[in-house]
Amino acid sequence: MSSVFITGNSSGLGHGFTRHYLAQGDSVYGMSRRGCNDLQGDLHDARCDLSDLEGIGGALGNLLQGVQQLDLVILNAGVLGEIKDMQQTDLKEIRRIMDINVWSNKVILDWLLEHNVEIDQMVFISSGAAVNGNRGWGAYALSKASLNMLTALYAHEFPRTHLCALAPGLVDTAMQDYLCNEEAVDEIHFPTIVNLRSARGTENMPGPDEAATKMAAIFPGLKQHPSGSFLDIRTL
Repeated sequence: MSSVFITGNSSGLGHGFTRHYLAQGDSVYGMSRRGCNDLQGDLHDARCDLSDLEGIGGALGNLLQGVQQLDLVILNAGVLGEIKDMQQTDLKEIRRIMDINVWSNKVILDWLLEHNVEIDQMVFISSGAAVNGNRGWGAYALSKASLNMLTALYAHEFPRTHLCALAPGLVDTAMQDYLCNEEAVDEIHFPTIVNLRSARGTENMPGPDEAATKMAAIFPGLKQHPSGSFLDIRTL
């Protein structure tokens, strides 16, 4: 039986990971805004808004009290923000996305280091947006590029842990509800949206449970790559 810590596990891919590891009989420590009252198993849940950076430490202390070792940490929580041009994206929105997608992870990593929690593997859920530079993905792309570098930098500070930033490919979550809404996002102005919309409902965009199961199967193999690497599941 393994012990797994997952952020953003109340919905989407994080919920899929939680279901997968609970079904295996593992102990799951989850942190999210809404919690996972719908799941059964050895689940330890803490409700925490990761945009409240000052509140994360207290939530971690309650959730991981007495935990000295974790087999796997999945830093999954993240928000997309609106698809819009950078000129139309104000700094307040960028700061909010950076707080959740990047700086909340720094707070978590620092807490784990301070409390000497032994960790075998950490996976940071990144995105192809971190390197593509497509129009409209501004704040989200900036945050995921920063997350990749955060992973590389902390790999030096977790010498006994393997760290990897992993782009999961297309996953059919609530994010796609927004991206596939023609009234919300103009595919003429933001042409990369066309490929997302054509992939939805096909095998190229699995649901969160299927995607989580496939990703969990490749996690052990990520250790073949240098700690701190950014990898895309579509090229593995």
